[in-house]
Amino acid sequence: MNGPTKMKTDPLSLVFCALGGLVLLFIVAPLASMCIDCSRPEFTETLQDAEVQNSIWLTLSTSMAATLVFAFAAVPFAYLLARKDFPLKGLVTGIIDLPIVIPHSAAGIALFGVVSRTGFLGKAAGQIGLSFVGTGAGIALAMAFVSLPFLINAARDGFLAVPVRLEKAALNLGASPSRVFFTVSLPLAWRPILSGLILMWARGMSEFGAVLIIAYHPMVTPILIYKRFGEFGLEYARPVAVIFIAVCLLFFVAFRFLAREKQHAQR
Repeated sequence: MNGPTKMKTDPLSLVFCALGGLVLLFIVAPLASMCIDCSRPEFTETLQDAEVQNSIWLTLSTSMAATLVFAFAAVPFAYLLARKDFPLKGLVTGIIDLPIVIPHSAAGIALFGVVSRTGFLGKAAGQIGLSFVGTGAGIALAMAFVSLPFLINAARDGFLAVPVRLEKAALNLGASPSRVFFTVSLPLAWRPILSGLILMWARGMSEFGAVLIIAYHPMVTPILIYKRFGEFGLEYARPVAVIFIAVCLLFFVAFRFLAREKQHAQR
């Protein structure tokens, strides 16, 4: 397998480096400026704020729960998309990407019509004493709705990269289709699947529009940042944003590190 080549100092490479530097500057500069403008007393006071702590924990936990629960259906579905041809498959893949395309406030309104007390899912849940509007369960559904395509697409690409001949060889040796899936396909596609899980979890945490429609309270961190900005101004919203970004980066780097360690252990 051909790996990346060493950077050469030819004019084209220098142009590409300059363009890449501009892209990185565009991403890093606003974040760095926000962190620099946040004073230490503001950061410390906000870090000790119980409302901020509860909001961050709610955001992390609901997004993680949505990711893990929906992964049980999304990963097998992705395998089906990678290995099987069926009528209207193109339409199905287009539907999967819809939550990425439509405005997320509109997605929240559409989802609200289903999970509210008058919606079919809300009515069914109400019969067993479960409510989605204004609850953590509703927040998890809103997060999953807008982030599920990231997991499905990543897992599908991972399964497409698994050689079909390996699966056929296992079937010819007497393995059942389920055993082939769990012992051949899934282990070989674990890295893209893990990347999809991380992307779904991260995208869910950052969701604002759909969650706002389903549940203003309890308040996830993106809504808390917006609320403090609207009511008190930038100085009160900025420390919350800095803390939330730091927590997200911490978990993101930790997951990436664990994935890399697992990869080295398998070599």
